[in-house]
Amino acid sequence: MELSSKAKEAIARGSFKIRVVRNGMFQQLTFSVKRTQLGNVTYVELATERLVDVSELTKIADDIGLPVEAQNGRAFPKGTSATDFADV
Repeated sequence: MELSSKAKEAIARGSFKIRVVRNGMFQQLTFSVKRTQLGNVTYVELATERLVDVSELTKIADDIGLPVEAQNGRAFPKGTSATDFADV
């Protein structure tokens, strides 16, 4: 799978600042690059320790092109799964 330029930039930096809506207000959160083990697959994702609505996580995942994890859930870009990001 070919990564987007935003995804490549986030992986190269090790983190990415993203503007999200939390509790009806815009906030800028830092998402760090994290390698996650799921079964026998290790894949890369962006993660934050904050609570973020799942609908907002889905928007971020589709925009950046990488899986996104928050304290309350995880979202993958539309039409992808963990195995698509295993060799990144």
